[in-house]
Amino acid sequence: MINMEINQETIAHLAELSNFSLSEEESRRLETDLAGIIDYISQLDELNTEGVEPTYQVFEMENVWRPDEIEPQEADPDQLLALTKEVQNHQIKVPKVL
Repeated sequence: MINMEINQETIAHLAELSNFSLSEEESRRLETDLAGIIDYISQLDELNTEGVEPTYQVFEMENVWRPDEIEPQEADPDQLLALTKEVQNHQIKVPKVL
């Protein structure tokens, strides 16, 4: 069984970590909601899982690997740079964002 005490101190700590600002009302509701969620999840401890293999994936899936191969490109860097408005030091110059 999950033994985690949910109180206003815990809620304040979680709010600080999350950079949330909570009113007293929100904090009280969150305390009640989190306690209910933890109680609900703790019911899983009552399940008899003896002899049940852990499930790491619910369907058969495997990675398809292929060798990395560099393929020739139709355009060379100079051709691509010629398409831009402004080039500086063999790079595309863009306007400042900030």
